[in-house]
Amino acid sequence: MGKAQDNYLHDLAASRRGYAINRLCGSLKNAENRRRFSQDEAAYCDAHGLSPEQRKAILDRDWVAMLDLGGSIFYTFKLAVLDDRSMQYLGGVFTEMSAEEFAAVMRSGGRRFG
Repeated sequence: MGKAQDNYLHDLAASRRGYAINRLCGSLKNAENRRRFSQDEAAYCDAHGLSPEQRKAILDRDWVAMLDLGGSIFYTFKLAVLDDRSMQYLGGVFTEMSAEEFAAVMRSGGRRFG
């Protein structure tokens, strides 16, 4: 799994770069699509035209790589939910904390900078 950046700017370039990955993840809001994805994840990725790197990130659940490849947290979270993962879990991945540590930091007012 890749190392998270300090922050992610999801600008127009990232949006274009991540279009296929975001379209796939966004499609998971539909129950039939979730069933199809769960049945054959690789085929579902292929049907959505992911790059080889995006396909690998999805199949490996490499959350950091998904964002590096233009994925938006708002879309990739739909895949996380399919895997019974929480936003606190993803926050922990991106901050190199456990989900519990991340939740505790958020409850105490968030990470302090500087």
